[in-house]
Amino acid sequence: QVQLVESGGGLVQAGGSLRLSCAASGRTFNIYTMGWFRQAPGKEREFVAAISWSGGSQYYKDSMKGRFTISRDNAKNTVYLQMNSLKPEDTAVYYCATKTSPDRSNWLVLSYDYWGQGTQVTVSS
Repeated sequence: QVQLVESGGGLVQAGGSLRLSCAASGRTFNIYTMGWFRQAPGKEREFVAAISWSGGSQYYKDSMKGRFTISRDNAKNTVYLQMNSLKPEDTAVYYCATKTSPDRSNWLVLSYDYWGQGTQVTVSS
């Protein structure tokens, strides 16, 4: 199993920045991709960004490109999500997740095997 712990959420004004972290432990050698998703109240969980664990290829939802940056530190088994120019509509619980198979889509919730507990991001206007 893989355990994931997110941190870095909080309250920020519109236009501000936050950096989320997700530390992985356990059977991390099984990780193929790590992703970030978010879920706002009353909405479905949606894909934000993903990064391949070995090659570092990055994937983003179109609306996040240019504002969000995903990165990883393999030595620390940690993935980061740098969020800039935050908007009130970015308010959500942000989750990191791991995908252990290369055959599944990076964009789908069901593709991911392990999830963190989530961290709240609130952007005030």
